[in-house]
Amino acid sequence: MKTLESLIKTYNDFPKKGVAFKDVLGIIQDTEVFRELIFKMSSHQLIRDSEAIISIDARGFLFGSAISFQASKPMIVARKPGKLPGNLIQKNYNLEYGKNSLSIQKEALNKFSSYAIVDDLLATGGTVDCIARLINENGKKILGLLTVIELESLNGRSKFDFPVESIIKM
Repeated sequence: MKTLESLIKTYNDFPKKGVAFKDVLGIIQDTEVFRELIFKMSSHQLIRDSEAIISIDARGFLFGSAISFQASKPMIVARKPGKLPGNLIQKNYNLEYGKNSLSIQKEALNKFSSYAIVDDLLATGGTVDCIARLINENGKKILGLLTVIELESLNGRSKFDFPVESIIKM
């Protein structure tokens, strides 16, 4: 997917010095490439085998909602603090450049047992690990992670005991 790679921009020293931020927004601005990517991701075995998709705030929503629509799978959102109403389950995690937490509406998990996590990028794995711990602590199962980009040098996948599938490895 050479065209896909050409649509990803790198911003050095964002959001802080030493971080090379990979911006995937160019992908959604090219409708043909975005459509091809969504068809590929939504037909992946991880998506087909899951009962629902969990998308991670915020760029994960862009891909997760399109995949959810294309695959006819329900989507659960994992949001940053203060963004979801209702009875929430929440967990803190570390980023490459700070700390944060993610929340999921507890009632959203009631109908489903198995999930595929969808996000734009896998770096150190802290965000996905946070979601996996939230899901596992609530008696549910993560079948795997599907990302657009994986930054292999950061070895985020080593944190997980489930499959990780990435469209592009950098």
